[in-house]
Amino acid sequence: MAFFTLNKASLTHNYRYLQKLFSKNDMSWAPVLKMLCGNEKYIEFILSLGDEQVCDARLSNLKTIKKLKPGIETIYIKPPAKRSIKNIIKYADVSFNTEYTTIKWLSEEAKKQNKIHRVIIMIELGDLREGIMGDHLMDFYKKIFQLPNIKVAGIGTNLNCLSGVMPSKDKLIQLCLYEQLIEAKFDQKIDGVSGGSSVMVPLLLKGIVPQGINHFRVGETLFFGSDLFTNETIPGMKDDIFTLHSEVIEITEKPSVPYGNLEKNPSGDMFEVDETKFTDIQKRAILDIGLLDISKVDFLKPLDSSLNFVGASSDMLVIDITNAKKDYKVGDIITFRTDYMGALRVMNSEYIEKRFI
Repeated sequence: MAFFTLNKASLTHNYRYLQKLFSKNDMSWAPVLKMLCGNEKYIEFILSLGDEQVCDARLSNLKTIKKLKPGIETIYIKPPAKRSIKNIIKYADVSFNTEYTTIKWLSEEAKKQNKIHRVIIMIELGDLREGIMGDHLMDFYKKIFQLPNIKVAGIGTNLNCLSGVMPSKDKLIQLCLYEQLIEAKFDQKIDGVSGGSSVMVPLLLKGIVPQGINHFRVGETLFFGSDLFTNETIPGMKDDIFTLHSEVIEITEKPSVPYGNLEKNPSGDMFEVDETKFTDIQKRAILDIGLLDISKVDFLKPLDSSLNFVGASSDMLVIDITNAKKDYKVGDIITFRTDYMGALRVMNSEYIEKRFI
């Protein structure tokens, strides 16, 4: 049976690293917990590490967070859907927003629940996901400030989330200027300028984040220690928090290429046969995980670097162990590191047990 582990010591180390980094720069931050997919024991452990705000993009996860730690401040990090408004007010203290109509619905529901709901207005800076275009900002804010039971908690942006546009000092200065313009025109204090996600951490380490940026949302770098500019581990952070363990269920020597009439496989891929390898024999191991659990093998990296991927079907993963350093047997465990998207997929699989180490 496959299982996924979270290393408590390494996660604690990364959490403390980020706490110290943001505290030193007089900035606040919020862990983004969406990749934990609502797993209660993992969430409970994260919540035990500090009292920072926490972010998620799924209401069911925010409900779990509020159940585990009612006093924690929660942020819903995507524009709310109309049918979610009631639960947004119930479980999220803050939400990201880009539409006046949506904020009006939030205002009406907040009044019903006798709450003040805070909103962060997302501004478009080039990545072309959610965000208001800059030339619409003043008219937008004029209407928002008039709504009851709504407080503008800040402005924010997202970069490197859809189109791959990276943050820069110029873009962050632009965000700060928008905040200053809004404050000056409407005589309203905007407390938070949320500069972005994990992709911002390398800029902070280099000291090139403008002083006006005072809030970050961090998920990938917390869980993987990632520098998203270099795709390497940030010095001083850990990259071994999550590990996938899968059992060998078959080992057989087989031809290295398929034989027979070929058509597309269930994933829609067409295998191209190298006729020069018809006589080659390959020692293959089949593991008890598949695309249903991992989405694609590119998200995985075996700790044993002598192993090579052959392919995967919905429920099984085939590994070439011909040149393996170890003499693998049926029942052995093969261990993988995952990247962010791989861990997200595994966490979302009900078929893989989640454990601590």
